[in-house]
Amino acid sequence: MIPDRWYDINGVWTGSATLLPDGRIMMLYTGSTNESIQVQNLAYPANLSDPLLIDWVKYPDNPVIVPPNGTETDEFRDPTTAWMGPDGTWRITIGSRYNKSVGLSLVYQTSNFTTYDLLEGVLHAVPGTGMWECVDFYPVAINGSTGLDSSANGPGTKHVLKASLDDTKRDHYAIGVYDLATDKWTPDNPKEDVGIGLQVDYGRYYASKTFYDQSKQRRVLWGWINETDTETDDLAKGWASVQTIPREVLYDNKTGTNILQWPVEEIESLRLRSTDFTEIVVGPGSVVPLSIGQATQLDIFAEFEIEMVSETKHEKYGCSGGAVDRSNLGPFGLLVIADQTLSELTPIFFRPVNTTEGTVETYFCADETRSSEASDVYKQVYGSTVPVLTDEKFQMRLLVREIDLLPDSHITETK
Repeated sequence: MIPDRWYDINGVWTGSATLLPDGRIMMLYTGSTNESIQVQNLAYPANLSDPLLIDWVKYPDNPVIVPPNGTETDEFRDPTTAWMGPDGTWRITIGSRYNKSVGLSLVYQTSNFTTYDLLEGVLHAVPGTGMWECVDFYPVAINGSTGLDSSANGPGTKHVLKASLDDTKRDHYAIGVYDLATDKWTPDNPKEDVGIGLQVDYGRYYASKTFYDQSKQRRVLWGWINETDTETDDLAKGWASVQTIPREVLYDNKTGTNILQWPVEEIESLRLRSTDFTEIVVGPGSVVPLSIGQATQLDIFAEFEIEMVSETKHEKYGCSGGAVDRSNLGPFGLLVIADQTLSELTPIFFRPVNTTEGTVETYFCADETRSSEASDVYKQVYGSTVPVLTDEKFQMRLLVREIDLLPDSHITETK
């Protein structure tokens, strides 16, 4: 859809679709008006029999929702997919901001997708988190292996609330309980509320949204990766930014504290051949080359066993120091997109750390500081702690894409 009406002339922005029981599809999207006021508009497919749904019709009486009183008119956007309430009417939530710093999500009720009532209060709000963009709200089964439709609720169900923080360009989420009677959501752990706790991804990742795939009973997550090249380079190559490989999302019933993400099964159809390496011993400080021949795309599974070392002191290591900071417990992992001389490489690694409580905390990190010899590209080290339970090994899966076709590619392990 192009910006061609007064209610979206300054931009057709993020939207979400809802599939109705009768087969119709309703798309709500944010438009920026000729006065730069953000409003919500309705569109629907021109031809439902078109499997690609290429052509869309804008509702003639748009906008269907305007900013409510007390809301910043330029901070009101990105409606979610609708879910059915116990009263038989639909609900959506929209991100906004209050008093310049309080991030929040408003809830609207509708029976026809053309008229809406703003419900009292908010779905949730967190002071100090700023504007919430691309809010996502969906149920997860606490003891299940499949995704849930957006309207699912009841015993055995939790709800994920996710917001993209405009101030930091990070996607945060939290798991909690949705109260059907009050249309309020409460986090399980207030110390890890939306915007102050878990991130959907700790690398360059933003504006993510999920949808429910009813054919395969799964919830699929999409995200956006921004470019770090200069604008001049973007113009020269003719493109900038990419969508991530879609991921299936489930509740982690082992920890009960986070979601699990895994590349959708369709990715496996891209594999042409495989190479196995087993029982490789990597000594301290060593790099072991693994020749795989010519390749531009890789799907790597790696599993590590380590000899745990008793430490009497707390190690103050994490991801921030990159792969060059070494301890008795690591780091160990893979060097990907590495040239023969190792002048360019990207370490993806585990770093177990002894805590003051006598336990081991594990970080999973990526170090981009030597990923390119270009000086005008932003290169960072990112990552976070990951739960590795006592009955689990250190396992990773990496999907690698190389833009340039090289005569020979190498993956290397490092410790």
